[in-house]
Amino acid sequence: MVEVLQSLIQQFGQDAVVNNADVPDQLNNDVQSEVMSGIVSGLSEQATSQGGLGGLMSLFTDTGAAASSSSLMSNPIVSMISQSVIGNLMQKFNLSNGAASGVVGNMLPNVLSGLISKTNDPNESGIDMSSIMGMLSGGKTTGIDFSSIMGAASGAMADGKLDMSDLMNLASGSGDKEKKSSGLGGLIGGLFGK
Repeated sequence: MVEVLQSLIQQFGQDAVVNNADVPDQLNNDVQSEVMSGIVSGLSEQATSQGGLGGLMSLFTDTGAAASSSSLMSNPIVSMISQSVIGNLMQKFNLSNGAASGVVGNMLPNVLSGLISKTNDPNESGIDMSSIMGMLSGGKTTGIDFSSIMGAASGAMADGKLDMSDLMNLASGSGDKEKKSSGLGGLIGGLFGK
């Protein structure tokens, strides 16, 4: 996932940072690194926070949002990451609020849209939901098949959201006890320390 994210940062950082007169040339690499760091830490925080997994799974399964990167900025997770990165760019690199907001507004939705798109592309071999969740959770989700969970979750999210009752229904829906412990039931137990 890191390589894919770095590639997207370089791709969308060209216009948002390198060709941006508001960002001094000597800061180009550092600013792009800070955006990448903010994305990873924001998503990681969401992956490991209580109740945050549903929002993260929803973000990565909403392929409509990926098609429209501008709609991503209204997502609470993306908004939280945006505010954090803007603050860091202002504090660490002395960028004005307008310059930092411009960088983040141009990069963040495009990078995340690309990441979501690649995650949902079966022809993209270097990245999938399992690798993303494994990296973001620090390996706490090892052995969980997110592909099958995502398929089940998309059905459970018919109302447009994945809440605790949906997760519990998914976890209890399997008759195979072993699958429960290594699948969604195991994930839920792992997230709550059981």
